[in-house]
Amino acid sequence: MALRACGLIIFRRRLIPKMDNSTIQFLLLQASDGIHHWTPPKGHVDPGEKDLETALRETQEEAGIEASQLTIIEGFRKELNYMARKRPKTVIYWLAEVKDYDVEIRLSQEHQAYRWLGLDEACQLAQFEEMKAALQEGHQFLCSTAA
Repeated sequence: MALRACGLIIFRRRLIPKMDNSTIQFLLLQASDGIHHWTPPKGHVDPGEKDLETALRETQEEAGIEASQLTIIEGFRKELNYMARKRPKTVIYWLAEVKDYDVEIRLSQEHQAYRWLGLDEACQLAQFEEMKAALQEGHQFLCSTAA
């Protein structure tokens, strides 16, 4: 059976007057262990926990962002399936916008750094093709809707 994890692709945007689009930045966290990879906050689903509850709990634990500080963007849900440590893993992501552009990030011991990045930079840091695709699809979704 595949490991199951859930997380949030967190973004912020500064709406700039007289421009067609907004500037979108994604939050990536750098793991403290292994290859020090960069991902949005995510974690394993606890017994009896709903997927979105997991994503919100993990975001609070790993980045210090409370559910009340976020707006979940309706209509976007991305499922990634890949091998992690020789075991199948499924990760489900939702898009979430921080309500305060300058929200304070408080990392747990699981992560050693964070960065707010535009799409291209985020994809360069993400390393894994599945994560790059999720970021690209999230960005495209935001740019094509009135989210």
